Amino acid sequence: MAELWFVGLGLGDERDLSRRGAEALRRCERIFAEEYTAILEAGALDRLAQEIGHRIERLGRTDVESERTILDALARSERVGFVTAGDPFAATTHVALRLAAERAGHTWRYVPNASIFTAAPGFLGLMAYRFGRTVSLPFPAPGFAPTSPVAEIGKNRSIGAHTLVLLDLHPSEGRFLEAGEAIRILLERDPERVGIAADREIAVVARIGSDTADAWVGPALELAGTEFGPPLHALVILAPELHFAENEALARFRRSAAVSS
Repeated sequence: MAELWFVGLGLGDERDLSRRGAEALRRCERIFAEEYTAILEAGALDRLAQEIGHRIERLGRTDVESERTILDALARSERVGFVTAGDPFAATTHVALRLAAERAGHTWRYVPNASIFTAAPGFLGLMAYRFGRTVSLPFPAPGFAPTSPVAEIGKNRSIGAHTLVLLDLHPSEGRFLEAGEAIRILLERDPERVGIAADREIAVVARIGSDTADAWVGPALELAGTEFGPPLHALVILAPELHFAENEALARFRRSAAVSS
């Protein structure tokens, strides 16, 4: 029986790894990382490997979802590390991996870290408990234009909730869905304007957790033409009514689309 350590790396770079997480990884015989749900700043994993004195093996989505690579490593080692940007169990795929390890007779340990699910509301000054179901927006493709994200945003607004919209990424291909394109996609797919409209105020967050983290708040159509800088980006579709404290917190991010701080 082996131990599988799920260790969150946070949202910025290798400096966000907790001391507990670093201690756990130093005791692991093999360490794997996935970079398809989120990524750290460029070079962070290489610097982390140097710091903890272990090679970090990168896994793609197929490798993680098949579970075979991790299970084979557990069969041959006493401790295996699995590291992710953000928090490990923010992704359901990782919970499935945890269950697979249990079924194979192994134990698991968990070192949490910051997640976009709390960091985005926190940075904007929104109340985390006022968020509804999170939405993921995939890259557009020929014959593939799901309207379910728009429907979920509409449902959240109908109950007075904000919506966090996570944007697709393919790091191995250097492709990241940017906020401006994401807004245009949502506007095109929401002709009834149940969730997002050109003049409706929304928020964009960029590079949350890094030293260059920033946010913008304004009408959707205005933000659709704004340059937000390097990824990762995310959207927050605001609830129909804001708490007075939320409104005050958002004020610092309301600015001309042509200006960035």
